[in-house]
Amino acid sequence: MINLYEVTETNKMIEKENLDVRTITLGISLLDCIDSDLDKLNRKIYEKIYGAAKDLVKTGEEISREFGIPIVNKRISVTPIGLVGGAACKSVEDFASVAKTLDQVALEVGVNFIGGYSALVSKGMTPADELLIRSIPLALSATERVCSSVNLGSTKTGINMDAVKLMGEIIQSTAEYTKEADSLGCAKLVVFCNAPDDNPFMAGAFHGVTEADKVINVGVSGPGVVKTALEKVRGENFEVLCETIKRTAFKVTRVGQLVAKEASKMLKVPFGIVDLSLAPTPAIGDSVADILCEMGLEYAGAPGTTAALALLNDQVKKGGVMASSYVGGLSGAFIPVSEDQGMIDAVRAGALTLEKLEAMTCVCSVGLDMIAIPGDTKATTISGIIADEMAIGMVNQKTTAVRVIPVIGKGVGETVEFGGLLGYAPIMPVNRFSCDAFVNRGGRIPAPIHSFKN
Repeated sequence: MINLYEVTETNKMIEKENLDVRTITLGISLLDCIDSDLDKLNRKIYEKIYGAAKDLVKTGEEISREFGIPIVNKRISVTPIGLVGGAACKSVEDFASVAKTLDQVALEVGVNFIGGYSALVSKGMTPADELLIRSIPLALSATERVCSSVNLGSTKTGINMDAVKLMGEIIQSTAEYTKEADSLGCAKLVVFCNAPDDNPFMAGAFHGVTEADKVINVGVSGPGVVKTALEKVRGENFEVLCETIKRTAFKVTRVGQLVAKEASKMLKVPFGIVDLSLAPTPAIGDSVADILCEMGLEYAGAPGTTAALALLNDQVKKGGVMASSYVGGLSGAFIPVSEDQGMIDAVRAGALTLEKLEAMTCVCSVGLDMIAIPGDTKATTISGIIADEMAIGMVNQKTTAVRVIPVIGKGVGETVEFGGLLGYAPIMPVNRFSCDAFVNRGGRIPAPIHSFKN
């Protein structure tokens, strides 16, 4: 039972500490849309998504008004199009036409992003998977709301280095295709190791083949709430610090659980999971980096940063799982650069480098996220960065990802503006030593020995 004190406390979190539900994401299976005729495929996809999602935005707004909880984004995720389009799509242009259909229906129903222009190639690529991947630059340059993801590895299968090499080239090509918009297409493209089937957050959301026909997933946030709570225990020991984070995560997750259940009831769609990630925004006071500083670091990136982030991530999960029986997705602390003012400040101060960010990804929920790099960075270098991050995920049995943006025409020290939730970012330097011979070997990196658990 929620008492009056908890209601007042939650209202304060919303009004003064940037607490929000970051997204309601409606997952939709498109497996029953598969057709060998491209026109029929596109028509079936449009009709299925429109029929399922036409009331999503209205429902989110009604819940927000009724409970006074900001719901920032309403989104859709679909079955990976690499699986859905294989029978009909025989060219890059065919797959791009499906992306345009997704974009059109997203506009019609009013969502800000639709995810699932994706391929799952952790062990190998089908001809359809490869065609979809090669279509990504065209698809993202021709659409506004479509997000793309590719799963390149897993703890069970190892890392598909052929796909890693290809994705370095695709990211560079996507940057070129969208260079007039500061290579914005790359901000809607992410590669994964161990991608979850139920992630509500973009750009990596897709509707896994193990999911129901339709499902509601909710992503909560609240870095500002955690920071404010920690301000009250400044100077206390780690036991007090941990207890404070756990209790705060519990309260934040309860808000997400309430919204998810209500949306499920109103849309008559099963409730899937609550993703209890701390997802920052460019707004002042809504920063994961600021939480790390409140723990006692001068800047994110200072010695002790990885330990502080590990503590934060673990306590967020411990608090959240007590508030909901169905926690999933990524669930933890995001550390994007462009979307977090504290991270941007740390980069500008020289406290945070790409190598330190990579170390931090060993203990956080995602990976190298929303990092702007020089536009002349070689495709093989991007592939090397991806391979390193995939290895961290594979060996540590966790989800890791890379979303880097080689900004064409810009170099280290310059700044790129993406706008909205995507924020802005300083261009970060990249190690210039070559990994060409390593990336060009081809084949697969085998799964680690501890993956054999059957």
